[in-house]
Order: sequence, then structure tokens, then C-alpha cells
Amino acid sequence: MRIGILSDVHGNLEALQSTLRAIEAAGVDELWSLGDVVGYGARPAACLALLREHCSVLLAGNHDLVAAGASSAEGFSRSARIAISWTGQQLSESEREEIRSWPSAMQQHGIGLAHGSMRDPAWEYVVEPEVARACLEEQIQQIVVVGHSHLALSWRADPEVIGGAAGVLRTDGDELEFGERNWILNPGSVGQPRDRDPRAGWIELDLDLRTARWHRVAYDIATAQAAIRTAGLPDPLADRLGAGL
Repeated sequence: MRIGILSDVHGNLEALQSTLRAIEAAGVDELWSLGDVVGYGARPAACLALLREHCSVLLAGNHDLVAAGASSAEGFSRSARIAISWTGQQLSESEREEIRSWPSAMQQHGIGLAHGSMRDPAWEYVVEPEVARACLEEQIQQIVVVGHSHLALSWRADPEVIGGAAGVLRTDGDELEFGERNWILNPGSVGQPRDRDPRAGWIELDLDLRTARWHRVAYDIATAQAAIRTAGLPDPLADRLGAGL
């Protein structure tokens, strides 16, 4: 079985549409979303509708929960607060209710899935070695896939490195064999990558071959930026798309 996994669409319809076309061409058996469907971008409802149509797993990220009124925006940057307030107004009550019904972590086909981490499903960032090591020590699944950081990453325990876990930033076409180790994997972000590659990211798991492959997809960034500006959202949210920051 081959699974496509994406995360952090953040209302970027152009990026999502291009990513879905690439995933369809790859011929995966299932598609899973790790959350943050909304926030930052200008097309939250359209992205929600597309993922509802295509995904067999939908997790709630922290931006989803704030937009749905289930969590606070405390700690968000000024631009993120403006965007999430606007986003909540674009969603119907039935859409907000739907988001509130999503879990932020689960297990599927033996794979652990979370927006942030299995320890703190909506909010914890797995971007520091000490955090990754603690999560790896606690996880009961060999493979856990998380989003939230917008970075395409793999983590494995390694007592020889500072912090006890080795992280690798992954690029387009990178492939990993699971072997006997425990891993934490991150597909990167569809709608707002932050690893200096502005292309949308997703990951393909082959549960039979026990491999993961990272993918990047080009999309119409200029149209996504124009939509953000037309909606009256902060300019930095549009500007960063072109730089992958």
C-alpha cells in the first residue's frame, strides 16, 4: 500500500491543486492530511472542500482549531492573528463544527500521525534534537509522521550527536528505508514551505517496501500571492511564499 501524506496547506488553493494533481499522477492508494488546512492563505473554504473530497484522514492543526473557535491565538504573530481572525469569518458554522470534530493525532495502518507531535498533538514543534529524542523514546509506532514546522525532515535517535537525535532536511526525490529504527518524518508544507524551497511538499510512504520518498511540486505562486493581497491580508504572508520562508 502506498500512502500520500500532506500537511500545512494554510488556505493556499493554488499549491493544493498542484499537489493533488501530482499525488493523483503518482497513483497512491490513500491520502492523509496532517492539519493546518487553513490560516495565512486566502482560500480556506475551498481548500477544506478539496481535502474533504480527497482525504481519508483529516487531522486538526493549531490554526484549524483557532479558526474553529476551539483554541486561542495566544502566541501567534501579528500577521498570523490577523489572518486567523479573517479565516474564521470565511468559514461557515458547519465548517467550523467539522474542524472541531477532527482529532489532532491518531494511528492508521500502524503509522502514528499528528499535526505537532504524538505528545502534544496540535502544538509541539519537532525541530530540536532534544524534543525529537524525547518523542522517539516515547512513541509506540516505528514510524510517526508530523507536520506543523513546515520543514521537510526526518529524525532518528543517535546518541553520538548533541541532543540525542539526528535530523536531516529532505529535498525533492530523497528516499529513506525504514529498516529497524524508529523514525519521525515530516512531509513539509503544501501552502507555506519554510526551508527556502518555495515548492509545495508532500511525502509518499510505501508500506510494503517500507520506504518514504519526499516530493516537491511547483505551483502558481504569483496567483496565490495576489489572492492574499486582494483579501487584505498582511503583505508578509504573500511575500514569504516566493522565498520559501
